[in-house]
Amino acid sequence: MTPPLPPLNAPDPDILLGTEFDRVSHFTVGAHHDDLEFNTFSAIEASRRHEGVTFGGVVCTDGRGSARSGAYAGMTDDELAASRVAEQRKAALIGSYSALFQLGFPSATIRQPAGRALLISDLAAIFRRVRPEVVYIHNLADKHPTHLAVAAASLAALRTMAPGERPLRLLGYEAWRSLDWLPDDRKVVLDAGADAAFAGDLYSVFETQIGGGKRYDRAVLGRKFANATFLNPHAVDAVEMAELAVDLTPLIRDDSFDPAEFMLDLIGEFRDQVASGLKEFF
Repeated sequence: MTPPLPPLNAPDPDILLGTEFDRVSHFTVGAHHDDLEFNTFSAIEASRRHEGVTFGGVVCTDGRGSARSGAYAGMTDDELAASRVAEQRKAALIGSYSALFQLGFPSATIRQPAGRALLISDLAAIFRRVRPEVVYIHNLADKHPTHLAVAAASLAALRTMAPGERPLRLLGYEAWRSLDWLPDDRKVVLDAGADAAFAGDLYSVFETQIGGGKRYDRAVLGRKFANATFLNPHAVDAVEMAELAVDLTPLIRDDSFDPAEFMLDLIGEFRDQVASGLKEFF
């Protein structure tokens, strides 16, 4: 029998599919319900196609603050939160996840230091139990403040672990900002497969968002096709759909690295590339 997780601080944490924690190789931390599916479909798809690859994730917030319109405009925050929890469970079942955690923090709580400390504690407990090889988090140049808060908490939680306990790789995925600013040689290209129909089925689960006025299902599929085509102007497409990520592994190999400086150095590399092109032709 799988031992229980250490106590979690978040109110009424929801843990689903909790019998296979030891089988999770790829693990995504998302701020919101649907972040796992929209941004790391490549890992979900890999778990369907490759022996030994298994997927799990954690959703940190409660979903109460989501935008809504149309049929969902009259939903109370509590009703919306319950619907989003149910949608996330359904996605986990469709995607055959090995583990799913829903912590239920209010977004405003984790944007404050005291609340973020609780989230760090919970994430550290989850990481120690699951021990994934690859962890995906929001990239550190995301423009959504809750995404940044969750990314900061994720990195802090990983840095509480002993070096030998940490994942082999830490990747920052796209969300509220593409990675066009990242130099091409710094982009990690993740094969999201070719099963757009399955992706569409998975995305359609999040009806409160799609029917509520945000067509994420079309947007994220379009981004994956565009990533594959626009990555290299001098070569045919290597994959059908692609997700892009920034390699944040150095930040869990050396705790002296300042995350802000690390990201600003990458942006500086991009600036230098643009400056070089301008100098050559102008």
